[in-house]
Amino acid sequence: MKQQSNIEFLISMTKDFLDGKIDALEYSLDFPYEVENRYHEMVKEDKLTAEYIFDCLVEDGAYLFDSLSDEAFREKILEHYDFIRRDDGII
Repeated sequence: MKQQSNIEFLISMTKDFLDGKIDALEYSLDFPYEVENRYHEMVKEDKLTAEYIFDCLVEDGAYLFDSLSDEAFREKILEHYDFIRRDDGII
């Protein structure tokens, strides 16, 4: 079985949030932690995508959990998720 790349893991984690498998609070706490721990390896995999994940899904995503409604938070994450998927063809 092929091991998931760090980028694939984080995209999958975001998809799990969007699909309702992870709640918003858990995502807002765990996602930035996972990005921080995996960032160095993510840059080796694909620097541009690693930067998109950090800039979009962490700084303009997970960090906004406390300042957005649940629906606005989900919509923000979905917007960035779609941008990353579309731009790099990750999924």
